[in-house]
Amino acid sequence: MSTSFFAGGPLPQFSAIQPATIPANVGQLLEENKIKLAQLLAQPVYTWDNLMFPLEEMGDALGKTWSPISHLRAVMESDALRQAYHDTLPLLIAYHTAVAQNEQLFQAMMALMTSPAFASYNPAQKKILENEIRDFKLAGVHLSAEKKNRMAALQTQLSQLTTKFSENVLDATHAWTLHITDANQLAGLPAQAMQLTLENAKQHGLEGYLLTLDYPTYAAGIKFLHDRELRKTLYTAYCTRASDQGPNAGKWDNSAVMADILRLRHEMAQLVGFNNFAEYSLATKMAHSPEQVLDFLNDLLIKTKPIAAAEQAALVEFAQADGIQDFAAWDVAYYSEKLQETQFKFSQEDVRPYFPVDKVLNGLFEIVNKLYGLTIQEEKNIDVWHPQVRFFSLLDESGQIRGGFYVDLYARPHKRDGAWMDDCRARRLTQAGVLQCPVAFLTCNFMPPVEGQPALLTHDDVLTVFHEFGHCLHHLLTKVDYPAVGGISGVPWDAVEFPSQFLENYCWEKASLDLLAAHYQTGAPLPGELYEKMWAAKNFQAGLQMIRQLEFSLFDFRLHLDYDPQKKAQIQSLLNEIRQQTSVLPMPDFNRFQHSFSHIFAGGYAAGYYSYKWAEVLSADAYAKFLEKGIFDQATGRSFMRNILETGGVRDPMVSFVAFRGREPTIDALLQQSGIV
Repeated sequence: MSTSFFAGGPLPQFSAIQPATIPANVGQLLEENKIKLAQLLAQPVYTWDNLMFPLEEMGDALGKTWSPISHLRAVMESDALRQAYHDTLPLLIAYHTAVAQNEQLFQAMMALMTSPAFASYNPAQKKILENEIRDFKLAGVHLSAEKKNRMAALQTQLSQLTTKFSENVLDATHAWTLHITDANQLAGLPAQAMQLTLENAKQHGLEGYLLTLDYPTYAAGIKFLHDRELRKTLYTAYCTRASDQGPNAGKWDNSAVMADILRLRHEMAQLVGFNNFAEYSLATKMAHSPEQVLDFLNDLLIKTKPIAAAEQAALVEFAQADGIQDFAAWDVAYYSEKLQETQFKFSQEDVRPYFPVDKVLNGLFEIVNKLYGLTIQEEKNIDVWHPQVRFFSLLDESGQIRGGFYVDLYARPHKRDGAWMDDCRARRLTQAGVLQCPVAFLTCNFMPPVEGQPALLTHDDVLTVFHEFGHCLHHLLTKVDYPAVGGISGVPWDAVEFPSQFLENYCWEKASLDLLAAHYQTGAPLPGELYEKMWAAKNFQAGLQMIRQLEFSLFDFRLHLDYDPQKKAQIQSLLNEIRQQTSVLPMPDFNRFQHSFSHIFAGGYAAGYYSYKWAEVLSADAYAKFLEKGIFDQATGRSFMRNILETGGVRDPMVSFVAFRGREPTIDALLQQSGIV
């Protein structure tokens, strides 16, 4: 694949990616790697330099080939690219499974672990070997040939199913539209959202307005449309995507896909000696047992539910005063917005004009400079996949490149919903002593610029940008020269959200908001009165938000902990049970939230969604130190960078946290930050 360049080294040339050639190109690289592996294992004696370095090089070459292809599928999918992905995925899974089950390779690494040279290895090298040995066992290296074949088949099927789940959600999301010709039906929509529905209609060759299930349109509609029936229509379509219910019932139904995913995960876990997939999942996490996870979640639930119940009662009472006697799920966002406006004289739309996207990004970069002494500059003439994509370099105080990142912020057709960070390539020191700088993808789905105006973000959008950029910093600032334990690699999954949630705190402080908020027309800063209203509303419905996350976390964990292959329809029945335990508002029977719960059925959060709350304890307590010392205190910022962001997956996250904070975390800071106490 040809490349474009920035000061940190060659980058993928997305315009050169041809779907038709992907399977053959990747297949050829895999065959070359297989030959190299056989040659490595034929050596009489193994050392780090003649085994681990070449393996790292092979993995890096494969990663740099596949990462841009995989990313392109998520942000600019086409039929040809989808087919190429489908054709290539089994080759990759077969290759990775064969490597993970290669007994000769396992014995070679065991030889390094038990050799006299092991004592002289640096901490990163030791950690890599420890992780590799653990992962060999999790992949079933000790299994019989028959069971190894079964594990390989399970891995292939599972990858195909998670891909299918994701595609069903994407297809179902983009299949539904509602053409509106009477603007009065859209009363209540903010001006920018109204303009977006006009743009949607134009793109489909229609007069009038078009509602879609792309998140910017859906979120504005469910929150602001006065027409209750229209909100119900929108809600029904959104929460039944890819399911057996709703307007496209059965068309992209994920019911069987989810059941098969759970069955395969359960069998995989049992093949390698675990009782269930939850236990298997915890083998690579901070939490040590299912009981520890459930105790943590239930403790939060006990503290939160009474507050959530009171918030819900106030919301229902408020809606009743407006004549709504049969309060329903499609009323929640609408009346929450109205109640917040009534109580605090504040709406997210009030601050949107103060968050033009360029000002937000520049302010974010200035905050990063104050905390860590880093400079961020835009690079031009970089080959990107869409005209709206931008690329930036990250430089340290001496002007040295630390890494680079792509920014793709706006929703569009053929782009996966949500917001995420992914790695394009990892930091790596080659055997020749050349440093490869890391590169990241930062992806969101905000309302795009319309009618020649800049894109304007809500405060929630700003939080999302900061969250994902926190992940980027974790990937880009690593000082670890080994990809397997550098950046977020090798970090236990329940600690991965720590740096991202930490950075969100800077969206709330007046001193930091002064850097990233200015009216898009006048340049005026966020008025003090408006800031006070926003701050007062910060923990509005914090209890309801908390139990929503606890519902998701408990559902995910129990789903993988209590799975019984003999039971039918256990996904819906368990979700109903969890909702009985957590929810303060009954969900309509047709709600099929789980059918688009991509985090656990198509992402990396299976039996790990609790990680968001687990890591939030770390982030809240870490930020409390900045509140004590000053939010831009350089010594504290440099300590956070050194002890948290630069350490990668080399040492235990708790050791890193204690090195920064001076003690282990407590839950108190999170409860206080959330307004629960």
